[in-house]
Amino acid sequence: MSSPSASTLALAEAFKNRRSTHTLSDDITLPDARIQEIIHDAVKHSPSPFNYQGSRVVLLVKAEHHKFWDIARKVAQTKMPAQVFKERYEARIDMFRAAYGTVLFFAAGSRLKDLQTQYPLIGDLLPQWEEHMSGMLQYAVWNMLTSEGLGCNLQHYNPMVNTRVAEEWKLPADWSLKAQMVFGKPVGELREKTFEPVEGTRFFVHGV
Repeated sequence: MSSPSASTLALAEAFKNRRSTHTLSDDITLPDARIQEIIHDAVKHSPSPFNYQGSRVVLLVKAEHHKFWDIARKVAQTKMPAQVFKERYEARIDMFRAAYGTVLFFAAGSRLKDLQTQYPLIGDLLPQWEEHMSGMLQYAVWNMLTSEGLGCNLQHYNPMVNTRVAEEWKLPADWSLKAQMVFGKPVGELREKTFEPVEGTRFFVHGV
């Protein structure tokens, strides 16, 4: 077996270093152009069912990032009792807003419907595969940003913010918001990952 290449090692290190980092600042040195390049490449090359390429991404940085979390705050305040918002959401939203940017992940519903028409025998499975598509893209972006020294966490303020987000950024009606990835400069010590046993409980091999 040949030794792993430098690029393979770098990819493996990104996998190992990736974690949910919630305390983030906007004091980053990575240029916006590089962030755009990373996300562009992830969108372009991430897999999708039958290569239908239904993922859509909106990148929000600086004031636009703040705008998203201001919307999330206002919507959340209208959706729950004041005490619940204050105890469970207010500080978290402030924490997310303090980061540098947010990546909004969508799927284009009209593309999925076209695919279901084209493949009716598996049409009921395609929504699940669409979730796989979005998850793979999210993981790709997360690891690529991690490899550049940024911290990230993944949030799900959808569906309660969906209508306001579509209105604010003038998005097509068939786009379905799947997740929001907050990113910025990690602050403080990174939390250590903990793992349950893998061999024999989560990973099995036959035929070796």
